[in-house]
Amino acid sequence: MSFDMLLALSGFALASSITPGPNNMMLLASGVNFGFRRTVPHILGISGGFLALLVAIGLGLGTLIKAYPGLELAMKFASAAYLIYLAWKIAFSHSLSQSEAAARPLTFWQAAAFQWVNPKAWMIALAGMAAFVTVDRPMVSMLIVAVVFTLINMPSVAVWAGFGVALRGFLSNPLRLRIFNITMGILLVATIWLILA
Repeated sequence: MSFDMLLALSGFALASSITPGPNNMMLLASGVNFGFRRTVPHILGISGGFLALLVAIGLGLGTLIKAYPGLELAMKFASAAYLIYLAWKIAFSHSLSQSEAAARPLTFWQAAAFQWVNPKAWMIALAGMAAFVTVDRPMVSMLIVAVVFTLINMPSVAVWAGFGVALRGFLSNPLRLRIFNITMGILLVATIWLILA
């Protein structure tokens, strides 16, 4: 892969990883409600799950999904249902308290699994593989795409958890926290239009 192509891939990975979407909205809310340390498994799960999705698409899963429109439609509805569930959990989180037993951040495996129903992750992975995997060396270029995305994605999504942590003091007021959590839930539901468009 040429330096220019690598630079373009890096720019695409940065722009698509750091812009708002379901993952980043959830990380912002998790940073506020649980702090950075407790959000680390969520961050790692996003990057690990997205890496697995990239490799699967690079190995042909994207072609299979496109070949069966019913499967693609089922995935869209599963994505929408899961986003609504997560939005509900975020909107009705109760406090910043780390001692509250009912409130827990996403685990590594939950965040990794979410990438498989995250519409933004699918769009980015499909576009990235289509644009940057070369026909002369498909396996090597696919692995380069996956590694570059992972190296850029992890710090990019971690920034959102950091933003959440920075807001913790302001949101220590229960009313402000309630408004924030409901707003994050609404914004997460608003991303559903990406799925059904």
